[in-house]
Amino acid sequence: MSASESPGSAQEFYGRWAALYDLIARKTPGVPHLRRRAAAACRLEPGDTVVEMGCGTGANLPSLREAVGPEGTVIGVDFTGPVLERARDLVSGYDNVHVVRGDATRPPLNGAADVDAVLATFVVGMLEDPAGAVDDWCDMVGDGHVVLANAARNDGGEWYAPAVNAAFRAIVVLSTPPTTRLRYEDDPTGRLDAKIDAAHGRLRERSSAVADERHLFGVVRLTGGRLG
Repeated sequence: MSASESPGSAQEFYGRWAALYDLIARKTPGVPHLRRRAAAACRLEPGDTVVEMGCGTGANLPSLREAVGPEGTVIGVDFTGPVLERARDLVSGYDNVHVVRGDATRPPLNGAADVDAVLATFVVGMLEDPAGAVDDWCDMVGDGHVVLANAARNDGGEWYAPAVNAAFRAIVVLSTPPTTRLRYEDDPTGRLDAKIDAAHGRLRERSSAVADERHLFGVVRLTGGRLG
């Protein structure tokens, strides 16, 4: 959800395009590998509890369940009904994977579980206060891990960066509700970059150990932080 859109309009937008997002989440070259790397960065062990903020159609949930085993717990949180229905169908065979509807900044967990890790992929760019959300997630895990994976412009200076960034900007505009808008009050790509920088920067500040990776021609930033 962008800073300029209401929660209702964002839910309607992402719900309408749930099938397309599901296809992109599973079939885009390089993305399945990225999701496995994100799950590995959570440093999960059998029996752990992991919460995915903004689980979408559930593409990460099977990998997280594999990491925690049948004795662990996986909780996926998302605010869009049609998207969650796809996630529930995907994990219907697991009795220790739970999908709940809620806001990633105020997850409906009620302190019922000790959380060992929080994973958030392609989420913080939708939040009003991404750094504040990261603070909350860090507080939630205590001495555990928080992992972020997000798309932003390639700032590495490689020869292919201009072409990649042009394609990335087109994708951002097409995926920012409403897509019919020809002009924006500000650059949606720059706004997204600022949010990603703020979230990943705050995680680095809060962590005692940090691992950073770049994927998909430098467009996707993966940061894993160990707290405590």
